[in-house]
Amino acid sequence: MKLTSILALLYSSFVILHSSFAAELRPNIIIFLADDLGYADIGANGCKDIPTPNIDSLAKNGVRFTDGYATHCVCSPSRAGQMSGRYQHRFDFEANSGPEKFADPNFGLPREEKTIAEPLKTLGYATGMVGKWRIGFKEGLRPHERGFDYHFGFLSGAHTYLPGKHENDPILRNGVPIEEKEYLTDAFAREATGFIERCSGTENQEPGTNNTAKPFFLYLAFNAVHAPLDESDYM
Repeated sequence: MKLTSILALLYSSFVILHSSFAAELRPNIIIFLADDLGYADIGANGCKDIPTPNIDSLAKNGVRFTDGYATHCVCSPSRAGQMSGRYQHRFDFEANSGPEKFADPNFGLPREEKTIAEPLKTLGYATGMVGKWRIGFKEGLRPHERGFDYHFGFLSGAHTYLPGKHENDPILRNGVPIEEKEYLTDAFAREATGFIERCSGTENQEPGTNNTAKPFFLYLAFNAVHAPLDESDYM
């Protein structure tokens, strides 16, 4: 499985964030993750048949890290490495789980390995995770229990994009199953935007009211373009 970070976050920034300088300057941080996106699937890397103007704009106007690589060839270990900032073989996380009902009860990022959200939360950040998790199913191993104030998404490896009830792999909001009625990519974008607006103090804000902005960290892990290749009639 290939994981492509549109906005890469260097884990050496932990050192900077823990300095006294960080107390005065705490930038908002967003990590976008595209699931199973090939290197040549975006315009910035030469794709001609599928337009990706927003990603191309980020590449043109930002900084490109062209020698960054996933630390494992499959999904769960790669995500464990990204979330912890450590090589996943150092804590024996080297395989996918399969569906939750067949997974080992202890499958997940070990509790002793901190996620990137945990130190950021201690620094006063609002922390949110939207999308696909796949590094823990059971109590104590889910996003809202691993440093994220808010989680909206699913815990397993693959999920249909189409609306409806999915008892075996529900969409969750902070651990509680919900029925999502939008196409899943649109729902993830909606929830991510809502989180940013809440942190920025702009959600439903009346003109002239005080802004309650708070620095935020958002991990937005789209399951697109991973299978199943569901299409929506209203896309």
